[in-house]
Amino acid sequence: MDRDRRPFVGLLAAEGISLVGSRMSMVALPWFTLVLTGSAARTGVVAFAEMLPYVLACALGGPLIDRLGGRRTSVVTDLASAAVLAAVPVLHLAGALGFGALTGLVAVAGLLRGLSDTAKRVLFPETVAAAGIPMTRATSLHDGLSRLATLLGAPLAGLLIAVLDAPTVLLLDAGTFLVGAAVVALGVPVRQSGADPGGGDSATPEEGDGGPDRESYLAALRGGMHYLRRDRLVHGIVLMLLVTNFADAAYTSILAPVWATEVAGSSTALGLLTAAFALGAVLGNAVFTVVASRVPRFAVFAVGFLLAGAPRFVALAVLDRLWAVYLISFVAGVSVAAINPILGAATFERIPERLRARVLGLTHAASWAGIPLGGLLGGLAVEQLRLPAACLLLGAAYLVVTVLPFVLPVWRQLDQPATEATGRSGPSVAPSPTPRSTEPAEEVRAGPPR
Repeated sequence: MDRDRRPFVGLLAAEGISLVGSRMSMVALPWFTLVLTGSAARTGVVAFAEMLPYVLACALGGPLIDRLGGRRTSVVTDLASAAVLAAVPVLHLAGALGFGALTGLVAVAGLLRGLSDTAKRVLFPETVAAAGIPMTRATSLHDGLSRLATLLGAPLAGLLIAVLDAPTVLLLDAGTFLVGAAVVALGVPVRQSGADPGGGDSATPEEGDGGPDRESYLAALRGGMHYLRRDRLVHGIVLMLLVTNFADAAYTSILAPVWATEVAGSSTALGLLTAAFALGAVLGNAVFTVVASRVPRFAVFAVGFLLAGAPRFVALAVLDRLWAVYLISFVAGVSVAAINPILGAATFERIPERLRARVLGLTHAASWAGIPLGGLLGGLAVEQLRLPAACLLLGAAYLVVTVLPFVLPVWRQLDQPATEATGRSGPSVAPSPTPRSTEPAEEVRAGPPR
């Protein structure tokens, strides 16, 4: 049958645009808060205020997205995000932005973004099936786009902060939400009831319809929780990412900005640190996209995660040469390139389509549950222990959990087809046309938040 790649391209374009802006905010918001308050602890509070509502929205928003539809939810929440984020620089310029107002606005922005990101994760496998692209290659392309956005957005933010200021960068991010909403509205069509883009019957209702046998909100939420408890591999993915995302949040929102101010003394250094990681990830992703169907998932995932985590923290703690810190960040980026595509493909393959919104929301929320505490406790750790000790402590936690795949047999299921690993009759998305002994099909994702 004919394949239509336009919705897939449109969704990637929308995410790419908004991701560039958000990677700019990833640098600008903690820098702005640190300069505004002069406190690493308060910077951690703002990071906590953003990520706690984000996690709650991911966990509890799945049934709501089922009723409203992924496309409609994505467009509406992106438009609202643009308005909320733009309010931060506007109030700052008016002299009306206190710490409480900043924290409240960031919290609302996190809530809206949680719904938007979950909605896009629901749309993603539908557009992949319509395009007829193997799932691992599609998730690798998606992850490569995210890495490229970091490569472009982070150093650009560092330069713009130096030339202009952080509030202006936040205003630019608000603009990217508007553009992203328009691209999804125009480029991703409404999916009609019963029309499976991959060919076959669909349990997904028409956009905003809710389906003829609509479950109650609590029943839908319980169904997602039951699946999450039952699938041991997905359960293991969530537990691992709970810890690594906690450490990554501390690294991104606290450790790296404090390192840039105290050691490097420049916002540009923060942008270059992030860009070095992103450049490695983009290059590694380009290679993995080509070989994704021919390499064993487990080995690539386990070794890559081990190299991508703890060394970055140790580098900030013990190295005083900037080029060495950047080099380690680059190597970590290369190593991490395959992690998100492998985890994303395995997750999309294993979760039945009718449960996708609620399960993807729950898995994302559970794996990101440590992120609010990462920023908060990271700030306290720096103030109480100083930067080197805080880096070593979090690096040790990262090392422990990334050794687990070498010890626990359940992780070997990454190399098994979804039908063999789960006992279901088949994957919930269009299967790859290639043999799947080494190619079994978000974000549950590692790395910095959107």
